Amino acid sequence: MDTPKTSIPDLNSTELYINREQSLLEFNVRVLAQALDEGLPLLERLNYLCISCSNLDEFYEVRVASLLQMAEMDSTAISTDGLSIHEQFEKISGKAHELVAEQYRVLNDVLIPHLESHNIRFLKRDNWSDSQKAWLEKYFNEELLPILTPVGLDSAHPFPRILNKSLNFIISLTGKDAFGRNSGRAILQAPRALPRIVQLPTSETDSGPYDFVFLSSIIHAFVNELFNGMAVKGCYQFRVTRNSDFFVDDDAIDDLLLAVEGELAMRNYGDEVRLEIDANCPEETVNFLLARFELTPDRLFLANGPVNLSRMQAIYAMVDRPDLKFTPFKPSLPSAFGRNKDIFACIRKQDILLHHPYESFAPVVEFVRQAAADPDVLAIKQTLYRTGVDSPIVAALIKAARSGKEVTVVIELRARFDEKDNIGLAAKLQEAAAHVVYGVVGYKTHAKMCMVLRKEGNTLRNYVHLGTGNYHPKTARLYTDYGLFTCEKELSEDVRRVFMQLTSLGKVSKLNKLLQSPFTLHHGLLKMIDREIEFAKKGKPAKIIIKVNAVVEEQAIQALYRASQAGVKISLIVRGICCLRPGVPGVSDNIEVRSIVGRFLEHARIYAFMNGGDWAVYASSADLMNRNMFKRVEVCFPIADKKISERILNDLKANLKDNSQAWLLQSNGQYLRATPGDHPVFQVQTELLKDLSQ
Repeated sequence: MDTPKTSIPDLNSTELYINREQSLLEFNVRVLAQALDEGLPLLERLNYLCISCSNLDEFYEVRVASLLQMAEMDSTAISTDGLSIHEQFEKISGKAHELVAEQYRVLNDVLIPHLESHNIRFLKRDNWSDSQKAWLEKYFNEELLPILTPVGLDSAHPFPRILNKSLNFIISLTGKDAFGRNSGRAILQAPRALPRIVQLPTSETDSGPYDFVFLSSIIHAFVNELFNGMAVKGCYQFRVTRNSDFFVDDDAIDDLLLAVEGELAMRNYGDEVRLEIDANCPEETVNFLLARFELTPDRLFLANGPVNLSRMQAIYAMVDRPDLKFTPFKPSLPSAFGRNKDIFACIRKQDILLHHPYESFAPVVEFVRQAAADPDVLAIKQTLYRTGVDSPIVAALIKAARSGKEVTVVIELRARFDEKDNIGLAAKLQEAAAHVVYGVVGYKTHAKMCMVLRKEGNTLRNYVHLGTGNYHPKTARLYTDYGLFTCEKELSEDVRRVFMQLTSLGKVSKLNKLLQSPFTLHHGLLKMIDREIEFAKKGKPAKIIIKVNAVVEEQAIQALYRASQAGVKISLIVRGICCLRPGVPGVSDNIEVRSIVGRFLEHARIYAFMNGGDWAVYASSADLMNRNMFKRVEVCFPIADKKISERILNDLKANLKDNSQAWLLQSNGQYLRATPGDHPVFQVQTELLKDLSQ
């Protein structure tokens, strides 16, 4: 009797992939769950609610908008998980509406009552006292009325252009104005300069220390003042989200800066992708707005509260209650710097690893500052993706350029939502005579590199900093990232060659140690996965640990599936999107996927391979996504120092021990939060704060 053949799973099967958009929405579910965590400070919980709302805004501005554009070009396109564009829209709509309903439930039923118990109140119009109403009426007349411009809708006053994500009101009217007109409707746009939340003064009202009123409530209460002699039947807030992912045709532009500036001016008026409106708005008015914006009902969201919950983040700074916020911490300075103020001497002595935000970002700033002031420094080269408008690093680069040093800065103009800031930074640097380039046409420059060329006696030495995160001091307090200082000859020479590629023309340079996309990174990672497969086939221990923000790229996912089938133990720590489906018998039995959601945004990218016991550890600017592998300039750098690589491995193992802030991806695409059970609570971010911060 013949032995039946075991079927080999088809790794191209759509059943093995989780939909990208659904996975991203699941991340927002995990963020929103933080708002319900009673172990967190109350104002931090409010922040998590706001973050989930701003994330959903971006999801519609970019991802949904991209799907709509794709539908226009090819309505028959099928996603990796086998869904048509129409099916993806159906799933997105259902999940997004569930998420929004939960956001307002969390606000109204959980957070607002808890905040009131701590004397932080949001006062509704029906609950204003006489003194509060008098103060608010005065505020309306003096601060709002002079700058509000209602537009009555008629043939001479067409429907106004509505700014992306702006607060607006549609107002129903009866009666005639001074010219005998009565269109029945008016639109009022709230200027963006106006605060969306107003704090009542205790001195002039009988208010508590933290009594607040929404701008929308004030406008609702006194909107009659804008329509003299007419009666307001209804006033309803609404907000439109537009396509904000602009397109620049790389083949048809002569000047990237001018092209980006031109597209940036149109971002606020891209195609409409979502309408949010007051839940009390009459159906007739809702249908009027849907028709006006040419939106279908599946992209309509009814708001049981303010239409822009993310604006409530302002409360955090307005309320001085340290007991309702995370305990402040001071990032430490690594002992490798000691008391030596010469940062170059410290780097010559040894490679130095920084783990932000637990360890200070100040040495990175100081690295550029000392380079700017050092007479022996001849040149500084830097990539900037996101850095902030008042960046101390940019200030140091300007100082260096003005002092006559050769300063070259590669600025990525198309860093989404930072384009305007980066255009301004480019202008400042050019005014200081720095060489500013915008990378390579068709590829975003996402690599995080800084190189300082220093003359030491008769030799030239390159000092470099390589990172997993941006050169942004503010986000370095909020995002977890690694940065490496080194002057190792081969690695620093690789960095120099990459800069040459970015600023000049020529063939791809052969690199000694760096992996670089779009050339060697993807192939290099697949090769290291294959190496683990060979170890497993020989019966040797084989393991892979990867920590990234997203796992999407299909070839990498299939390589990990093959590794799992060969017996390689694989641990993936993926903050956001993960299209790989773990726990599928015969395919991904040996793969665990977890997501850490905590105080800090997990942002580091680490690729670690057991390599027969001699671990190969790489840090990178790149996630496992198609764009990072093939459409961006990224670098992935080896951690050669054994003490440093062991330290990173210990950090990864601590991530895998987290039993409180970790979420485990199930084979059905949903996440379950880890629980300590009978074990002590272990939160990796809390432990790292204890170990590394001051």
